[in-house]
Amino acid sequence: MVFLDVVVVALLTGKLAGGSLGTLADIPIRGTRLAFAAIALQVVAFPSGVLPWGMPSAAARVLWLVSYALLLAMLLRNRRLFGMPLVVAGLLSNLVAILANGGLMPVRASALAAAHRSYSVHNNSIEVVRPHLAALVDRWAAPTWIPLGNVYSVGDVLIAIGVFLAIVAAMRAPRPAVAAPVLG
Repeated sequence: MVFLDVVVVALLTGKLAGGSLGTLADIPIRGTRLAFAAIALQVVAFPSGVLPWGMPSAAARVLWLVSYALLLAMLLRNRRLFGMPLVVAGLLSNLVAILANGGLMPVRASALAAAHRSYSVHNNSIEVVRPHLAALVDRWAAPTWIPLGNVYSVGDVLIAIGVFLAIVAAMRAPRPAVAAPVLG
């Protein structure tokens, strides 16, 4: 699932609720390099035909799992931020489904059909008739009117809710006080 749409809705909601982008920008986020490294690993692992290389499936799975470890480390460093426990729960839910199914996230055929997609294996996703821990796999399709919509899992829903809450709460948080200059 692409979370860009969740971020946009959260920013609009935060603004409508009286929040500030400046307040959001003031929130200290720890371990951002870990997140950037995780994203880079995922791009290397799954170039999606856009980049001029391919990656053997086993190597791609290893890189993907390492990227999950980096993301988890970053999230745990920020666990006190509102919404982060839900993001961690979602990430762990997805990771459990992936590990239980040989390193790929299973997707239900009905979700693929509803998303107007068709594949047996695509990047980090595989269509499986009887996946292990079926309740945790990609089981729903985003409505077609959602930009960049795809299939999503229970873990993706938890991540989306956590990201939404984190952004809205951060936009509403009081800004740190700035000491007034001493005159005299």
